[in-house]
Amino acid sequence: MAGPLQDVKVLEFGGIGPAPFAGGYLADFGADVVRVDRPGPDRPMTAPPEFDFYNRNKRSIALDLKSEEGPETARRLATEADIVIEGYRPGVMERLGLGPDVLLGANPRLVFARMTGWGQSGPLADAVGHDINYAAITGALHATGYPDRPPTPALNLVADIGGGAMYLVSGVLMALHHARNTGKGQVIDVAMVDGVCHMMSAFQAMTQGGMWSGRRHDNSVDGGSPDYGVYVAKDGLYIAVGAMEPQFYAGLLELLELDPQALPDRADRANWPGLRALFAERFASRTRDEWLARAEGREICFSAVLSIAEAWDDPHLRARGTFEEFAGRLHPAPAPRLSETPGELVRPTPPVDADREAILADWRIRGA
Repeated sequence: MAGPLQDVKVLEFGGIGPAPFAGGYLADFGADVVRVDRPGPDRPMTAPPEFDFYNRNKRSIALDLKSEEGPETARRLATEADIVIEGYRPGVMERLGLGPDVLLGANPRLVFARMTGWGQSGPLADAVGHDINYAAITGALHATGYPDRPPTPALNLVADIGGGAMYLVSGVLMALHHARNTGKGQVIDVAMVDGVCHMMSAFQAMTQGGMWSGRRHDNSVDGGSPDYGVYVAKDGLYIAVGAMEPQFYAGLLELLELDPQALPDRADRANWPGLRALFAERFASRTRDEWLARAEGREICFSAVLSIAEAWDDPHLRARGTFEEFAGRLHPAPAPRLSETPGELVRPTPPVDADREAILADWRIRGA
């Protein structure tokens, strides 16, 4: 594979969620990502290979890590790796004889990334959890949704992908840069709770400054402000508005045929419910497509709320090639766009153990 990471070898211990997403991200940009799978016909709790987008561009080797031979082969692979990614509970890799002390002892330049929800330390380190639990403890879940309903999970994007996978990717690239300059690897403790709290920096600051109320749908970017939210059109479809700045707000009022001099001041939060109700009444008078046609060319921060399937056919996303036909499926193309060394889709997700012989040969592992 080509790409900016074509000289990087990654050993990823198979799991679900953020760790394989991170490995796939690196693989999209050329890294040789070898996934250690459990022996057997299928990856537990994952989609069939043709629908397993997280593991595209990788290669697979199956190792029984509870046998004597499996961990030994994994240790030998790790001596050739630049990066190890694992997403087990704290202590599991140590019990397998694959902990960072062992692997860095044999390969001092190794970057050893540990992905968990709660982190390697703290009272909850050994507890189970999923994205919803990690988002819950950080305040992110509490802030999402409507005041008269329970908080709404934002898919599993907040903790798994945002606070987990993307922080792992940035962490291993920083550590790899350091290792190649100094010859010294390190261990990266990637905790989804840490990442989500870091992403919540602005809202923590606004809370401390009295600019965030702590009530759902009552603030500037949570749907509370009438200029930033979702409205229902006449046909039951949705429109997203983000007209926060004065010039965009003026454009919104012009679109809705409202006289700004006749409206209450939006700077006063007490006026927000009345303004929202007025805007909702206006949006309900036309279909989504009628509003889109009327808004075309205006600077309002205005868009249709598309379903996943509708997004595939969106003219803008089509023009950018945001989705790419690959291996019989429609994949999200690698992002971001690098002008000289772009990511690319080269190989579909392999069946378990499909690449054993090639991996062992390429990584110079003999007799395994």
